[in-house]
Amino acid sequence: MSKGSLTTAFGSVQWLFFIFANVVVVPISIGTAFGLPSEDIATILRSSLLFTGAACMLQGFIGHRYPIMEGPSGVVWGLILNLCFSASSMGMSLSAIGGGIATGMLLACAATILIAVCNLVPFVLKVFSPMVMTVYLFLLTFQLIIIFFGGMLKINSDGSLNLHITLFSFIIVAFVCLLNIKGNKMLSNFAILIGMIVGWIGYSLLFSAGEPVNNKAAAFKLFPLGEPNLEIGIIAITFLGCLINLSNTIASVQAVSKFYNEDPTMKQYRNSYLLTGIFAGISPLIGMFSYSPYASSIGFLESTRIFDRKPFLIGGGLMALLGVIPALGSLLATMPITIGNAVLFVAYIQLFGTSLKSLNGYVFSSKTIYRLAVPVLAGVCIMTIDKDLFGDIPLYIRPILSNGFIMGVLLSIVLERVINWEKVSVVKSKNS
Repeated sequence: MSKGSLTTAFGSVQWLFFIFANVVVVPISIGTAFGLPSEDIATILRSSLLFTGAACMLQGFIGHRYPIMEGPSGVVWGLILNLCFSASSMGMSLSAIGGGIATGMLLACAATILIAVCNLVPFVLKVFSPMVMTVYLFLLTFQLIIIFFGGMLKINSDGSLNLHITLFSFIIVAFVCLLNIKGNKMLSNFAILIGMIVGWIGYSLLFSAGEPVNNKAAAFKLFPLGEPNLEIGIIAITFLGCLINLSNTIASVQAVSKFYNEDPTMKQYRNSYLLTGIFAGISPLIGMFSYSPYASSIGFLESTRIFDRKPFLIGGGLMALLGVIPALGSLLATMPITIGNAVLFVAYIQLFGTSLKSLNGYVFSSKTIYRLAVPVLAGVCIMTIDKDLFGDIPLYIRPILSNGFIMGVLLSIVLERVINWEKVSVVKSKNS
């Protein structure tokens, strides 16, 4: 087998592991939050594996045509979990909340398709300006790093920290970092895959293998989280979250296009939004939520330095196969969560470098620094404070106000619309 074939083969498996590690916890957490029986959760998991693999392949073939993972939006995921946890406070059933979420996503589906068909992409690009995208990347980096750092910590049932498993997670982080920094080109390119396999085997030998997820699926049914309804508050929150989700496409496509020394075309944006809109319409039917390109794929590409589209497309095909053959999905699901988080933690460190690169060309003064510092630092502060402090805020806006990522991006949009920063910079230069 030639070197090129080996690179494609290992690269495809590496993409499979990356996509799977990002997605597998989502349907399980959503199904658990909605109190669904294990058979229904297994059905949603299988559907999401198949759907995610197909979404990746379609985006790679006819969408934006870049190796960017397409998966369930982390922004909308967080909103949905917040709404579920607030169900009792709102005096609503989980099925009523699920139905409102479904309606909101269907409306977002129509809006996104409208943007693509009516060529409103330039308007979206104007709203999500380069500075807003810089803020987006910084906040995404901090949010993901916080999530995956927490995921590396093994918490016992009594709330105490399992030092041995946690220490092993940090050892895997150091191991993958060293492969990236010190390893030759081959080792560096496949550091993510090597880290996951070594970590998985080491965890099984030192501790115990994970338990397979239940693969006994129930009969498929439409809208398993709840039939669409007219719960206006839930619909509005979901719709807003899905609109913020549009920024994922811009950030991902713009950043990845730089690897190829080219500028993305309006056709690529339109095709990507059209597919994203279609996925948003299908998602509530299978018990999932809006899909979008993963900007975190940038960190993965930075780590592996494999920019060929072929391994990505094959990895997406293998992902879809996991949904068709339940035993394979159940096998991969035994990979310890702490190991997956440890390796993804390293992959997303690269995203911080992408955030810094997005500042290229910007020169900040003591006044213009506010356009970056205020939304980023305010968003990080909201991410890290206790969510119980938002208890007195009205229930319908609490999920938005308590989300540091959304609030930071919205604040950046407002600052860019309200203040003419170029004029402020000129005034500063004349006064200096």
